Amino acid sequence: MLVKMIFSGFGGQGVIMMGYLFAMAGMYEEKNVTCLPSYGAEVRGGTANCTVVISSEEIASPVASEPDFAVFMNQPSLIRFQNQIQSGGTVFLNSSMIETRPIRGDIEIFEIPLNELAKQIKSDKVMNIIMLGALIKKTGLVSVGTMTRALKETFGHKNPSVFKLNESALMLGYHYLK
Repeated sequence: MLVKMIFSGFGGQGVIMMGYLFAMAGMYEEKNVTCLPSYGAEVRGGTANCTVVISSEEIASPVASEPDFAVFMNQPSLIRFQNQIQSGGTVFLNSSMIETRPIRGDIEIFEIPLNELAKQIKSDKVMNIIMLGALIKKTGLVSVGTMTRALKETFGHKNPSVFKLNESALMLGYHYLK
């Protein structure tokens, strides 16, 4: 198994954190992982993306050219990366912020209305974690239990309420997709 993915959005949407958490969960499950963040010139508001490669074998390169999975949090990300996705790949997009859809017929698309879902838990700060829940539900690359562990390791020591909010967001995204 060798799976490549890209998380992309503008700075402040948590795309680097999504990649970090996914890589951390993969390590907890004793998989080989790489995580390669990339920031635009401006950290907040500029373009950001993170590529993650997860494998049962040794990984030769952290670069995820032709990713199997892509998460697009905004329109510029879709425009920039949609043509790089492998034929047969899968796109998860924030339908609250992306007006157009990929025109390719060879990829699967899941539309996640993050703004609307975030209102259910009264926080727009965890839209990235909602998306992460949807991603792990459909990919099955890491378990929801392992991702919860990664969230707890990352946020639990800071403030238990921050962990609980993120855990709720993860489960909301996980259960959104059937």
